[in-house]
Amino acid sequence: MSVFASLVERLADLLQPLFGASAAAAAIVLFTALVRLLVHPLSRAAARGQKARTELQPRIAELRRKHAKNPEKLQRAVLELHAEEKVSPLSGCLPSLCQIPAFFLLYHLFSSSSIGGEANALLSHRLLAAPLGGRWADALGDAGPVGGAGLVYAALFVLVAGVALFSYRLTKRTMADRPVLPADDGQQVPGLGAISKVMPFMSFFTLVTVAVVPLAAALYVVTSTTWSAVERAVLYR
Repeated sequence: MSVFASLVERLADLLQPLFGASAAAAAIVLFTALVRLLVHPLSRAAARGQKARTELQPRIAELRRKHAKNPEKLQRAVLELHAEEKVSPLSGCLPSLCQIPAFFLLYHLFSSSSIGGEANALLSHRLLAAPLGGRWADALGDAGPVGGAGLVYAALFVLVAGVALFSYRLTKRTMADRPVLPADDGQQVPGLGAISKVMPFMSFFTLVTVAVVPLAAALYVVTSTTWSAVERAVLYR
């Protein structure tokens, strides 16, 4: 925690001539961009894996028809098919999983009153009128939704809503272009219909995250979500 706090402080010092009192917020955005750059090769691999899995759907559907009465044999056959085509069913999860440590590190860093036995100096940093260690509820309690901090959150919510709407349309288009085939003739995989209906709305859950975490962690989420939307539009086109 102390090492990461020093890294954020150093980045803030470098950016201070450009961003002034909001330099620490800019440092978090820059840190997020660096994390996403490191994860980008995994995102490219996930996009390739998604396309490969889509191309395998007809063969998997045929295996389901062939081994409908033998689930264990079906499972082995599907795993062998993925191994033969060098496609990992879990590749799409890796980019998100690799970002979890960075998010929680920021969350704990700006939720702790002390670091290494000393007062947490990062809590004094702000994004305009909003403290980076504060939450939306704090902003509402201090000056209401039209106060300085409240307006900062309002701007974030508008940005996240715009990105979520873009991601919603992109997901709907992707699912229409690359539909998952049914298990066999006309019979859908159990639960697939519900997942297909819910998946396009997943991006809107980011609004909830931004509302409940410290502002610093919310900046990470907003930056990462925006990056993901642009990245998916390029990789899945």
